[in-house]
Amino acid sequence: MNSDKINDTVVSGDSVILLGKANRNGLRMDAFQNWFDEGYKSYQLDSETVSHLKSLLKGVEITAFMGTWCSDSQREIPHFYKILDQTGFDESKLTLITVSEEKTTPQGYEDGLNITNVPTLIFSKDGKELGRIVEYPIEGLEKDMLAIVSGKDYKHAYSE
Repeated sequence: MNSDKINDTVVSGDSVILLGKANRNGLRMDAFQNWFDEGYKSYQLDSETVSHLKSLLKGVEITAFMGTWCSDSQREIPHFYKILDQTGFDESKLTLITVSEEKTTPQGYEDGLNITNVPTLIFSKDGKELGRIVEYPIEGLEKDMLAIVSGKDYKHAYSE
């Protein structure tokens, strides 16, 4: 994905939201920069867990669904980016999709993926889903990511 391209911006009443494929630059727009930068800077990484994540994230693709209007997304997505930066994750393997309050996009990127809450972080390898974090982590973002990519039995917050 072209890192200079910012996805669709939608103005709804007094608020601005992003809809469709996005990237970090989209989250650095004036409407979102304060919460993104503050969340990124203030997040205290679990450095030990991050060091274990580095090699395990190789070959993993991540699809992250979020809402720029959503407080859970505003909390978790900056933390998620900080973790990815610390692991040296290849950002071309990350697809960021911003959704409406109905968890939809005009392009239907969410179709068939059972996106019920945001953020939803889906980890895949060789086209197969390894697991997902839905809305909030169970033990912490780094620990939950590690559990998923290391093949442990991980259940997200809304698992049956």
